[in-house]
Amino acid sequence: MLDAYTLEVKEKAEKCISVLEENLSKLRTGRANPAILNGIKCDYYGEKMNITDLSSISIPEPRQLLVKPYDRNDLKSINSALAGANLGIAPQLQADCIRLIFPPMSEDVRKDTAKKAKALGEDAKVAIRNVRRDCLSLLKDDDSYSDDLRERVQDEIQKEVDGAMKKVDEAVAKKTTDILSI
Repeated sequence: MLDAYTLEVKEKAEKCISVLEENLSKLRTGRANPAILNGIKCDYYGEKMNITDLSSISIPEPRQLLVKPYDRNDLKSINSALAGANLGIAPQLQADCIRLIFPPMSEDVRKDTAKKAKALGEDAKVAIRNVRRDCLSLLKDDDSYSDDLRERVQDEIQKEVDGAMKKVDEAVAKKTTDILSI
């Protein structure tokens, strides 16, 4: 049975890992990925809405994304949001859709993107270590634990942290492999 402190570490570490995976999905690889558009917002009748909520996104070719708004009136708003999103590509406005053509990545760009992936992994590890530190300090101040039980809980917390660190390393390694493969 897991202790309350261990469960808290486990929950927060899983959140850190899910944030890492979301951030890694936004990094560009050699092919088109609709996740790159997550979080890009455009003006929709005075409100900011996600582009993914206002349009369908398809991949007609490995290096192309096709953004087709559900309402043609949103085409210019979505196009300007994509142009201002700093994706490194210029959106091509067509009659009823927007085409995003991803150029092939050079070796230098691939290496820089792999460095970004590793930096995101390190940020996630720091966040997990901070969670561990906070829970261990709470555990230290809790007088309801005996010394033996406190040590056992500390060991369980460390096992959870080690498992989370391994997941972070695996996610970063997988993304780095995707980025560096041609």
